[in-house]
Amino acid sequence: MSTESPRHIVVVSSLVRNAQDQVLLVRHHKRGWEIPQGRVEEGESLMEALRREVLEETGVEIDPGPLACVWSKLSPPTALIFTFLARYRSGEPTPCSECPELGWFAPAESLARVTHPVNRDRLGTLLDFKGTTLYRAYDTNPYRVLGEGA
Repeated sequence: MSTESPRHIVVVSSLVRNAQDQVLLVRHHKRGWEIPQGRVEEGESLMEALRREVLEETGVEIDPGPLACVWSKLSPPTALIFTFLARYRSGEPTPCSECPELGWFAPAESLARVTHPVNRDRLGTLLDFKGTTLYRAYDTNPYRVLGEGA
């Protein structure tokens, strides 16, 4: 048995909505359209990371809301993904080098734009949020949910 501590990447992501209930999406170079997301840095809280990642990728500030779902990616590289709901607070949406395009979309249109299976499932789960934090475990190649619960 290994004495080394397990290592997981910790990620935060957010379904950001504006006053018109539109969803903020970014287009990533490799994964296509998705909700803003990124890694938590060492010594950074989840909320600090969430605010920073959304600001870096979109140029907007948010008011974080509830934790909607925790995803466990079981295939390497393993990760824990904390997904939150959030409200747009201020700022002008501005593309970045990592995400050269972004925009506000109606919920149905946002779901139609997201084609990556992991990110599409994540967005669908967040759009259907009923107030109880969910848990999902998944594997990739091919993508499949292996466990879930509330």
